[in-house]
Amino acid sequence: MLGPVILAASRSDKMRRFVSAAPGTKQVVDRFIAGESVDQVVPIIVDAADKGLEVTLDVVGEDITTVEQSHAARDAYLELIDRLKDLGLGTKAEMSVKLSMFGQALEGGHELALANVRPVVEAAAAIGTTVTLDAEDHTTLDSMFTIHDALREDFPQTGCVIQAYLFRTEADARRLAANGSRVRIVKGAYKEPAEVAYQNKAEIDKAYVRILRILMEGDGYPMIGSHDPRLISIAQELARRAGRKLDEYEFQMLYGIRSDEHLRLAAEGHRMRVYTAYGTDWYGYFMRRLAEKPANLLFFARSILTKD
Repeated sequence: MLGPVILAASRSDKMRRFVSAAPGTKQVVDRFIAGESVDQVVPIIVDAADKGLEVTLDVVGEDITTVEQSHAARDAYLELIDRLKDLGLGTKAEMSVKLSMFGQALEGGHELALANVRPVVEAAAAIGTTVTLDAEDHTTLDSMFTIHDALREDFPQTGCVIQAYLFRTEADARRLAANGSRVRIVKGAYKEPAEVAYQNKAEIDKAYVRILRILMEGDGYPMIGSHDPRLISIAQELARRAGRKLDEYEFQMLYGIRSDEHLRLAAEGHRMRVYTAYGTDWYGYFMRRLAEKPANLLFFARSILTKD
């Protein structure tokens, strides 16, 4: 399977340099990354709102090595929130954050990440929106969930992400559904060992449905992160059986993938949120998008063989 190979490459400096220099890279990156700056992403937010879509915004970048970089990540989100406030778009855009960007892996990283993310959550709440904590590899999750619990004490709308391929996730979902959390469920996009995660697609899909049922039948707010037509149909049926109204759950898909489906779901009255990443440190995010779907890799391979 190519997925694990690509995920391993996402940590390789040599591969980063090769991909960055390839002649077709920009064409493909532009498909998944909305821009490098707030100024470039604002028109996309406005366009999405005009089409009846909502967005969640991710300032890309993960592998920081200094406290100063963690503060810069915090400030990038605060700048974004200021722009959303000025444009009156707070209710149409939330933020997605990776705690690794906020210093989670550094010495004293748990406390540092919490200290950095709290002002972002506070600022988001002040303009009528919220923040979702993205899931990363399994070694970071206990810290992420603890930070999530701490933030929800003052900002109960703070969301988090769970990954269907991890064995632990059904138990996490039961706890989160019982306490009324906003929860995005995704299949998972990190290279995880067989000791902690399903490796087979069919097993992952079955786990996704089991976990989605838990969320739909619970007291929280499910956010279905998937482009899979079958899982989308199953989610709709589970919501119907659970007696959920259309505003009591939402679908989320990535910017640049299945855009027609974004519009179709919104036209049917569903809440449809587009996960929109931007920034200059795009490599890790980009490689995971390639790993998730072979068609993305083929598109990239054709592009890098095309000279300008």
